[in-house]
Amino acid sequence: MELHILEHRVRVLSVARPGLWLYTHPLIKLLFLPHRSRCKFFSLTETPEDYTLMVDEEGFKELPPSEFLQVAEATWLVLNVSSHSGAAVQAAGVTKIARSVIAPLAEHHVSVLMLSTYQTDFILVREQDLSVVIHTLAQEFDIYREVGGEPVPVTRDDSSNGFPRTQHGPSPTVHPIQSPQNRFCVLTLDPETLPAIATTLIDVLFYSHSTPKEAASSSPEPSSITFFAFSLIEGYISIVMDAETQKKFPSDLLLTSSSGELWRMVRIGGQPLGFDECGIVAQIAGPLAAADISAYYISTFNFDHALVSTMGWGWGAPEGRVRPRNVGGWR
Repeated sequence: MELHILEHRVRVLSVARPGLWLYTHPLIKLLFLPHRSRCKFFSLTETPEDYTLMVDEEGFKELPPSEFLQVAEATWLVLNVSSHSGAAVQAAGVTKIARSVIAPLAEHHVSVLMLSTYQTDFILVREQDLSVVIHTLAQEFDIYREVGGEPVPVTRDDSSNGFPRTQHGPSPTVHPIQSPQNRFCVLTLDPETLPAIATTLIDVLFYSHSTPKEAASSSPEPSSITFFAFSLIEGYISIVMDAETQKKFPSDLLLTSSSGELWRMVRIGGQPLGFDECGIVAQIAGPLAAADISAYYISTFNFDHALVSTMGWGWGAPEGRVRPRNVGGWR
């Protein structure tokens, strides 16, 4: 297996809902005019709390500072796992790399963020942790760092900072898990047809979120939540939306797997998780991997979200009887 350290240097940001109007223009530029902005790594995820952005340095330049914009201090590097044949890991999800990448990094107290897309899974690590990442994973993977679009082999000796000793982290934190009622779709789109859904996409992202929220707040049962993720990374588009939202889009343009399966969400965190915690992804993805259950995993500024196929929902429990549980550990 090969582990590629991509060229992107990514910033992670939160846009508060009341300030979204300040960022509509730059976000539309990043969504529909990537050549104008020269941004090659763009991800926008809407949650009930805010909008999370993961953007490379070119995309970051497009976002003006304001009281509504919160920026994580660290710069993140992007890792991607592929086979020796060069074929990218397909949409089976984060469980494919849970044991070989995420768990070892958690053991060495390396915080990660995950971004699963229709095409592959990206692991984001803080730039300052790169030496630990290389030393931890060098025995399991052939590691390459992309320079000018070309893969350059990396060895443990290439790390100038050395390998810090593993230190005991803080006591595990117990985080609640919620399971909203939405059924989600994971989709892709030919970039050439993106203009055909532009009006609908702008409406969904920027204008049509208030009604579902009001309906959800009045329901005594575990409610549906607002969640919409769009990524445009190196020319590939990935969209996660609930089944009701999908009805607003032209059915002949959005593409999904041949099975057309729906996904349920596990939402991790009662309070914001923070970026210094490590191991939460491992504690969710590990059991799923052991049970051979495919999943997508999307980290946001405050919470983590795992998407599990409705066919594997509940780790074997009958659908509809899954209850929120607690999970302990680090992010």
